[in-house]
Parts: sequence; C-alpha cells; structure tokens
Amino acid sequence: MRRIRYHRHGGPEVLTLEETPSPVPEAGQVLIRAEAIGANFVDTQLRRGMAQTELYSRPLPRPLTGDVVGTVEAVGPNTDTGLIGQRVATASEDAFCDLILADARWLVPVPDGLDVGTASALPMVAPVALGVLRAGRLARGETVLVHSAAGAIGHLAVQLAKVLGAGTVLATASTAAKLDFARTHGADIGIDYTEDDWPEQVRTAAPGGVDVVLDAAGGEIMRRSLDVLAPYGRLVAYGAASGEFGSIPVTDLFALRSVTGFSLLAAHAADAERAGKDIAELTEYATQGLLRTAVHARLPLTETREVHRLLESRAQLGRILVAP
Repeated sequence: MRRIRYHRHGGPEVLTLEETPSPVPEAGQVLIRAEAIGANFVDTQLRRGMAQTELYSRPLPRPLTGDVVGTVEAVGPNTDTGLIGQRVATASEDAFCDLILADARWLVPVPDGLDVGTASALPMVAPVALGVLRAGRLARGETVLVHSAAGAIGHLAVQLAKVLGAGTVLATASTAAKLDFARTHGADIGIDYTEDDWPEQVRTAAPGGVDVVLDAAGGEIMRRSLDVLAPYGRLVAYGAASGEFGSIPVTDLFALRSVTGFSLLAAHAADAERAGKDIAELTEYATQGLLRTAVHARLPLTETREVHRLLESRAQLGRILVAP
C-alpha cells in the first residue's frame, strides 16, 4: 500500500510517498480502506519542526494525522466481525495511507446519506469545536468570538455556537471572502483580524464585552483577546496557528477574566464516556442538517505536498480532503 512520511523537517517538499506492506490488525483493531482523509493544519507546523512541545512532540520519521472516512475491510482477533463492510470515520495518527489501522472503540458509524466532508469532521474537528465551547461554559444568549472562523474547526464552532444557543457570534478571519464564508455558516458579525484595531471593532459590536473567546491562533491574538472579554468572560485556547503559544501575566486575570485550554486527547483520557456521547450528539446534529462541513478542495494522495501548500497559504474555506 501507499503512505506518506517525512524523514526530516522542512517545507512540503519533504513529504514522501512510500510503498509498504499492508498492515495487519491486532486485537481490538480494524483495517479501513480509506475513502477520504481530512487534513490537519497542525501537521504543517510539526513538519517544519514547530509546535515541538511536550504536548505535540513527535520523533522522526513522521506520518501525518487526519480524519479518515472509509470502509472496514478486516478486523483483528477478538474484534467484532460485524464491523466488516461498515462505513466509518476515525481519527488517526497515521492517516495518509490507502489502508489505516484504527482502534475499534473509537470508530464513528457514518449515517446513510451523510456527505463525506461532514463525516470526516465527526471523529476530531467537530468534537474539538464542541469541546472548546463546553470548556468556555457557553450559556444561552451569551456572546461568542470565534477566531479563525473560516477554518476546518472554526466554521464548525460558529455553527455549534448557534446550535447551543449563543445570542451573538462574532467571527474573525483575514479576508473578505473568509468573513463572507463565516457569515454564511451562521456568524452574525465578521471582523478582519489583520486590521490593527480589530479589538476596538469587537468592542463596538459587543459593548458589554464578549462572554467566550475561542482562540486557535495564540500569540498576540490571544493576548489582545483578553481585553475584549466581559467581566467573568472566558477565553479558551486550543492551538497556536501563529507558531507561538504565548503567555499571559497572572495579574491580567484579576479583572474577572479566566483562561482555560482544551485538548481532545486530554478530553478522551479524562472522560471517554463523555467523549463518546459528544460524538453521538454531533452525529445527530449532522443528520439533522444543523452541522455541515464545507470542503474547500479534494486532492489525491499523490498531491499531499499541494495539500500542505494550501494549508499554509491560509486561503482555504473549511476543510481540505485527500482521496487515496
């Protein structure tokens, strides 16, 4: 089978298509024939040697992570044979392959008729979007600010904020096209964060302050976001697309503001039952048409380098899929 690896850090050119024997599932595992793979921005940072923290440390050579939609072809010993032939989705640390090994416990059954883009969101990006809103303790009627609102996670967070009862959803992005995209997915107000006065624009739109900020950018965006929080407002950090996690002085929190973080891996480890219920909830939203994933492009596995160039250009609207 074919797979993608990189053996050194660098630009997209380090990504290599390799041939390798097909894997064999062990007990508790299934083998999935991939139909589509959702690409993740964080892999561009890992590929360049960035984001090498305790949380994201990955030794070389490295595969690419992703959300796989496909059909179960085989199961390991002592694993339910009834899974064979089922269309499923799963998150994988080694996703860019024709055939993927996956833990049977975390398979997401794909409902009949659900589009492949939305199916690809169910294992990871949609649970992250829901998780950051829950970490922010969003209450009905509150104001939410979603940074990177045109991204794979951001445009889902906009939709879910509305589903969960947010009163006003403010979206930030870097271009007019991205802001229009965010509004078509439920944002009430769009703000260009490349403009230096974007915090003032937020305060004009939400004079009383923002109750919840969802931030995957880190760095200066995160630091300036504190200033737009309402009293008792909450900022949820869940990434560092800027390349900098950033830091906040404790004294900045004395103004009745709080900062928390979210990691899906940590959420799974802390409460696997809750994580499973979240996926079931998201699947129901998807089948009801309340949650949909926009697919910006769908490219073959042989063009994975181009996938990473697109991700790094920050031009995509929604998700990029790879088709083996």
